[in-house]
Amino acid sequence: MKVLLLEDEKSIRDFVRINLKRDGWEVVEASTGEEALELADRQPDIEIAILDVMLPGIDGFEVCNRLRQKYPRLGIIMLTAKSQELDKVMGLEFGADDYVGKPFSPAELLARVKALHRRMFLPATTEAERNEIDIHPFTLLLDERKLIKQDQEIVLTPKEFAIIKLLAENANKAISRDEILTAVWGQFFVGDLKIVDVNIRRIRQKIEQDPAHPAFLETVWGYGYLWRKDVSDERN
Repeated sequence: MKVLLLEDEKSIRDFVRINLKRDGWEVVEASTGEEALELADRQPDIEIAILDVMLPGIDGFEVCNRLRQKYPRLGIIMLTAKSQELDKVMGLEFGADDYVGKPFSPAELLARVKALHRRMFLPATTEAERNEIDIHPFTLLLDERKLIKQDQEIVLTPKEFAIIKLLAENANKAISRDEILTAVWGQFFVGDLKIVDVNIRRIRQKIEQDPAHPAFLETVWGYGYLWRKDVSDERN
């Protein structure tokens, strides 16, 4: 289990590294965005990246954006100033899976890292569980954690996959934003419901012909979202 830790303040980097290693993680460190991108290229077995936002050179948002484009299945956690709501939203827009507000406790960060890793590598099936969900024209392959449309994979982040899986398992049923937040981020997640909306917006960009008028991922105003099954072929 390997983590990329990008933080320019050595004191913060040191105590995060110590706590991650104590918990059994292998840690590769970077103090600049450029160094982090080089490390990610050289070490493709990195599973999770922890990225600070304010950095010399390219900032954490740009690093997040480049990593997400190149490594869509990488887990990404942003470290943001607690008061900067915009930072959180921007991080999510650029593809982060989670964020932790500064100042943070090592215990909280470790819990977020472990929770993200657990969700990324959930056993795909149980004896009672199907290994795929047919939501025509899409197929959700649970073993491989892939979304397929017409034999082409639509690459999803770990959180995007978890959201679609939840909605697909409950097709044609409205799921509240609170339910999505709890199911995907965990019951102890402390954050804004906007994280759900940001991820839904990203998913629509990937799966809908017209994201402004979605055919599959509908908004239930004042409540949440619904996966519309059996959409007519002309809207696919």
